[in-house]
Amino acid sequence: MGATAAAAQKGGMDCDIAVIGAGPAGLSFARALAGSGLDVLVVERAPEAALADPAFDGREIALTHRSQGILEELDAWSRIPANEMSPLWQARVQDGASPFVLDFAPGGERPLGMLVPNHLIRRALFDAVREAGCARLLAGCAVASVETLPRGGMLRLADGRTIAARLVVAADTRFSEARRQMGIAARMRDFGKSMLVARVAHDRPHGGVATEWFGRGQTVAMLPLNGTLSSIVLTLPPRQIEALMAASPEDFGAEATRRTAGRWGAMRLVGSRHAYPLVATYAQRFVGTRFALIGDAAVGMHPVTAHGFNFGLAGAQRLSAEIRSALARRRDIADPGGLLRYEMAHRRATFPLFTATNAIASLYTDDRAPARLVRGAVLRLGSALGPVRRLVTAQLMEASPA
Repeated sequence: MGATAAAAQKGGMDCDIAVIGAGPAGLSFARALAGSGLDVLVVERAPEAALADPAFDGREIALTHRSQGILEELDAWSRIPANEMSPLWQARVQDGASPFVLDFAPGGERPLGMLVPNHLIRRALFDAVREAGCARLLAGCAVASVETLPRGGMLRLADGRTIAARLVVAADTRFSEARRQMGIAARMRDFGKSMLVARVAHDRPHGGVATEWFGRGQTVAMLPLNGTLSSIVLTLPPRQIEALMAASPEDFGAEATRRTAGRWGAMRLVGSRHAYPLVATYAQRFVGTRFALIGDAAVGMHPVTAHGFNFGLAGAQRLSAEIRSALARRRDIADPGGLLRYEMAHRRATFPLFTATNAIASLYTDDRAPARLVRGAVLRLGSALGPVRRLVTAQLMEASPA
């Protein structure tokens, strides 16, 4: 990825900022510091080849307008092929066979957001970091331990090498080992379900509408892609997901058609299937002594509101802005005041929606009679109140409601 002048002077493994994890949050944070003069070292357990050309992982990311703007600022947006972007014009929530439907549409000529394959965003960010030469990459290396003291942080790698840094930033997934080693607890909600994602072709048009359909014993999301394709997201108990993963393509298509009650017509599998455990995470603290969490290591969202990735980009932007501010004021880049400001801003931006998302997921996946009555009432109320829908739409777009 290149080396800064400071890196060349120092040599070896020491750096100003050590970033654990070269996922979207870690890479966007590194790219946001381009031109700062800081020596940023990104440590990633995966090999460099997997970062330079990530494999398709099934996930289609609903990017808000703000996230698209962040990717533009990071010189990543233009690197994503335009024909791989699918506009999201409307979002719809349905509960079983209820006649009440919640529709969220922006009106005008701007879509709610843009659906973009996760692996293409990762590749674009990797290329943007590499071409900017704003960070060094240490790939294929696992971090064995993390320790920070008032005078600096230290990473010990699995091969015995060490890295000294003025600031350590962990972006190593919602199951962050660095977070645990730093003694930061996290609220973890295991929903006891798994999520299967796959691309399917179907006979009936989707009209650019994303549908979240809560049925008895299952949750189905259909994310509209270009043409007559959609990404189907099935949330079920793990054993049922395992059976669907093992089914033949023909049997999977038939089962997907059955589970969606034929609403989109007959479905045909057109790509690989991917399964993920459904666990939400919220760190008790986002910062420590010369240490900060970003991405899923800080906030790992349930996918029902599609905001987890967007929060990761926003958090990386907030932290990098605080670091640039510290440099401008000739302060320590790990100044406790700056780190605390990052934590407070990111918590204000994420906690309300994190809490609401978990409540929605719990309510709409509870098949007991009282829960069904409550969610039916919620749908009736929401479908009748235009201001409520406009407020939610503005939140989805990360814009101000009219």
